[in-house]
Amino acid sequence: MIWTLRRIVLIISARGAAIIMRYIHERAEWPKFQWNKEALADQLAAVRHRQGRLIGRMESLGFSLRDEAILQTLTWDVLTSSEIEGEILDPVQVRSSIARRLGLDAAGLVPVDRDIEGVVEMMLDAIQKFDEPLTDERLFGWHASLFPTGRSGMMRIRVGAWRDDSAGPMQVVTGPIGREKVHYQAPDAGRLDREMKRFLAWFNAEQKIDPVLKSGIAHLWFVSIHPFDDGNGRIARAIADMVLAQSEGSSQRFYSMSAQIRQERNVYYKELEAVQKGDLNITEWLRWYLDCLDRAIERAEEILADVLKKARFWERHSNVTFNQRQKDILMRLLEGFKGKLNTSKYANIEKCSQDTALRDITELLELGILQKDTGGGRSTSYSLVDL
Repeated sequence: MIWTLRRIVLIISARGAAIIMRYIHERAEWPKFQWNKEALADQLAAVRHRQGRLIGRMESLGFSLRDEAILQTLTWDVLTSSEIEGEILDPVQVRSSIARRLGLDAAGLVPVDRDIEGVVEMMLDAIQKFDEPLTDERLFGWHASLFPTGRSGMMRIRVGAWRDDSAGPMQVVTGPIGREKVHYQAPDAGRLDREMKRFLAWFNAEQKIDPVLKSGIAHLWFVSIHPFDDGNGRIARAIADMVLAQSEGSSQRFYSMSAQIRQERNVYYKELEAVQKGDLNITEWLRWYLDCLDRAIERAEEILADVLKKARFWERHSNVTFNQRQKDILMRLLEGFKGKLNTSKYANIEKCSQDTALRDITELLELGILQKDTGGGRSTSYSLVDL
């Protein structure tokens, strides 16, 4: 997404008269959201049932497997929430940061960059302290964690404070310069104090709404206010995860809503745009949100399969002493190494010489852990032996 200064958007009616587009926050009844409870009842019940079954199944696992499932879920959550915004993080660093903060004895721990530590810190604060109030100071802390250098890419932004619109209105815009399309324009900066006080008061108050529905409403409401210069999507998803943790009364995460949204990113933006340009009836948004959550819970089966695969791998090789470089590369391969592994990549990743890389790889070949790929060409590549 590209943020830029644009004029007010006009729509030409069938009779040729120009009318100003009204976004959801410009309606007189904002933010009194409405939805059809009856239309969502069966869908909500099915999601709640699947949610309960998954938690029960995961809790029946041994401690080590459950910890690995949580670690993998949280890793995917951080990676995909950032990826939705076009930011690609190192999965091994993300995993290492989470493992350290959770006190888990995970294989292949590596040094972690400051920006990754900040993303992880925000996410864990949201789900581990799900029962604590959400305040502006807490949100400012999350935002500062996301942008420790005070910059988003090359651009300096306001960190730990609401945006001030000094560069123009906050808009979601796509397309090349000169042919941009405005998808949404957020409330003016002058409204932010009032808007956020109202949102936080609602969020922290006792609700008669099912927490799963509250999660979808909170996500939509926050991202529609868009109170920060950048990072609004990631913080909105952290808020949604916080409410999902409330719905389960647990900080243990076994499914990732962000990972599923990443899978459905185009539909996600389409649904957001539709509801933000509509009226205050958000039934269709909640219908999609529940569907997406249902698919996220269903995909947790894949996480469980990966967890069991990794557990079998480390158990099978429990009598082998790996050096730290080998542990790191094996973890990367188990997490889904992108591209082909060769001695040059090994040496570059592990900051060692090519001779050392070849020696490490040769040991893993002799142990039957790695195998040479067919059709090596100029550079022989290696992969894990099928588990």
